[in-house]
Amino acid sequence: METSRGRRRPVAQQDRGIRTRRMILEAAAAVFDDRGYDRATIAEVLERAGVTKGALYFHFASKEQLAMAVLDEHVLDIAVEPRQIKLQEFVDAGQVLAYRLRNDPIQRGAARLAVEQGSNHLDRKQSMLSWTRFVEGLLNEARDRGEILESIEVHDTAELFVGAFAGLQMMSHALTNRADLNHRLTVFFQHTLPSVAVPAILAKLTLDPERGEKLDAALQEKASSGADVHDDVDAVAS
Repeated sequence: METSRGRRRPVAQQDRGIRTRRMILEAAAAVFDDRGYDRATIAEVLERAGVTKGALYFHFASKEQLAMAVLDEHVLDIAVEPRQIKLQEFVDAGQVLAYRLRNDPIQRGAARLAVEQGSNHLDRKQSMLSWTRFVEGLLNEARDRGEILESIEVHDTAELFVGAFAGLQMMSHALTNRADLNHRLTVFFQHTLPSVAVPAILAKLTLDPERGEKLDAALQEKASSGADVHDDVDAVAS
């Protein structure tokens, strides 16, 4: 019996550690979103997270490390279901991100950190580079499947999409608190994808601005229940 408890305890401790780390990250992201990097304080993060200073410093050694972890999660959190058409997966990732920027603390905090000007204490380029690699990977897979035009230079195109999205979300944030970001992204896709996708693939892409919310709901259900909701996500795609 003691052996059984001994085996379970590390797992339980690990689960608590994961939950605590996530709580701290979300609290930090919310503070960064509200206050910016320079004005944010560890004390505010502790108050929002409801954890001790020791618990925070167990996971993160400094405010800078907290901010970099939020920026890392910015990319890791966007994991959409695989598609037969890789360009649809690329569109889906953009629409899910656009939707989450309305209310997801990690995405909102990371977005401000990534584009905020004035602080010399945070290396923001890693976030842009990570997003570029993420988009470049999707576009390279799309090229391997014959979905994009042969004339496309993948790296330059990935940087274009990442830079344009940063600008779109800043404009949407200023005008509507990002309420219209999915619509703005759809308009951008409508104007740019015809110069990227082969015509037969372009005709099959779904660019619906409401898609991000539907996909996110299915992804959140899968994450919370552990159930296979692939059929639900495929239903959104149809």
